[in-house]
Amino acid sequence: MKDNAVHKISPDELQFRRVQQIMRDGLDLELSGRSIELVRKCRTYLDQKLADTKEPLYGINTGFGSLHDRLISHGDLEILQRNLVLSHACGQGDEIPREITRLMLFLKIQSLAYGNSGIQLSTIQRLVEFFNHRVTPVVYEYGSLGASGDLAPLAHLSLPLIGEGEVYYQGKRKPVMSVLKELDMEPVKLASKEGLALLNGTQFMSAFGVHSCLRVFKLSQLADIIAAISLDAFDGRIEPFHPLVQEIRPHQGQIKTARRIRYLLEGSQLINRSKKHVQDPYSFRCIPQVHGASKDSINYVAYVFKNEINSVTDNPTIFPDEDLIISAGNFHGQPLAIALDNLCIAMSELGNISERRTYQLVGGHRGLPPFLVAQPGLNSGFMMPQYTAAAMVSRNKQLSTPASVDSIESSAGQEDHVSMGANAAIKCHQILLNLERILAIELFNAAQALDFRRPAKSSPYLENFFSQYRKRVSFVDKDRILYPDLDESVRFLQEVELDLPEE
Repeated sequence: MKDNAVHKISPDELQFRRVQQIMRDGLDLELSGRSIELVRKCRTYLDQKLADTKEPLYGINTGFGSLHDRLISHGDLEILQRNLVLSHACGQGDEIPREITRLMLFLKIQSLAYGNSGIQLSTIQRLVEFFNHRVTPVVYEYGSLGASGDLAPLAHLSLPLIGEGEVYYQGKRKPVMSVLKELDMEPVKLASKEGLALLNGTQFMSAFGVHSCLRVFKLSQLADIIAAISLDAFDGRIEPFHPLVQEIRPHQGQIKTARRIRYLLEGSQLINRSKKHVQDPYSFRCIPQVHGASKDSINYVAYVFKNEINSVTDNPTIFPDEDLIISAGNFHGQPLAIALDNLCIAMSELGNISERRTYQLVGGHRGLPPFLVAQPGLNSGFMMPQYTAAAMVSRNKQLSTPASVDSIESSAGQEDHVSMGANAAIKCHQILLNLERILAIELFNAAQALDFRRPAKSSPYLENFFSQYRKRVSFVDKDRILYPDLDESVRFLQEVELDLPEE
């Protein structure tokens, strides 16, 4: 196996770019020598501690949650950990996307490898083997309150270790025992603390959050590109993007957005021609302010999740050098819940203003035909894609109600404040998918409008982007079934490679 096809798990800071490369290029994982040393050291310390003390150590020789004061005999510790995994595997709802489950698996390995969790080296090695063999556990949407970690989802992620549950392997859903036999593996026997180490943690929320960040970085760029095409096709004005306007209100996202729009429209015949109108509607004139605010929020969310993927989030945490085992609250998802709610709003607003530009383009303004089609009346043209965008925009608004301000008491009052970060993660993913579709609809409309401006040209950058799009979605000269065009527009946004300068 080539070295560049392997990512070494280590205590070094993990970057988004590397996570994206691991997931996109299908890299295998390998524990670094430093990680192996940290894991072994922690496990040796824990075993010695259990042998030397009769004190209650939460979740190690006691029950869980409100049963924290029930001591468990040494001979029953393996049963205790196995029972924990079994009893917590009560997820409901739809299966989560498999690429997010794989990301969960990777992030769980990363978190355990810091050497503060007491995991056995053989257990973490088995997780690495699952990842490398593309053994993907079946995980469901609901079951986490985002507080004592993502308990139910992580229980489903962990079931295959002990020979329980179902997985996807070689494209098929199978009972894990049949896959273990195929791979000549035996189920893992969990030692003290291991079930808790596997189930406590924020990897469900984190995987959704990282996945959303990686996707929204590109969607934010696409929102600017598509907005620039719409602006040019609408015969809009460039003055609102002047650097002096941004300098006297210096929000970084606003400055970056205006600079990017100026770059995208450089050399456009349409933007530089004289205008009859004095100003544009807000959905065009305020692109820097609205897109910019979302950019600033996205940057905040990225900061939170970059910290999280470089963190230990199970409980209790073990510090061998300090001779400490501390029961605390690193599994609480409040930082992630608030960030995910913020991301929901940021993405929702990118979609909201996009649909408003679509609405303006089909309105029959500034020399464009009503609904962007010849012979309107006989043809309905682009009337209905705007309806579809509007439906998704309103759905996104509904989904943007914060989850992080909600809480519900659980575990007989021991867990009396929870983050609901998992619910925030699920709705964030849905908003992401809707935003992509809304932007695809705006591009579908903007490209049609731009063709009505011929022979005048947009900028070289936008004309190149437009020509790539037209190879896949053609001009609509009369009514036809439009959903295949919209589906292809979504695929185009997913697959197009962008070459914008670094901010």
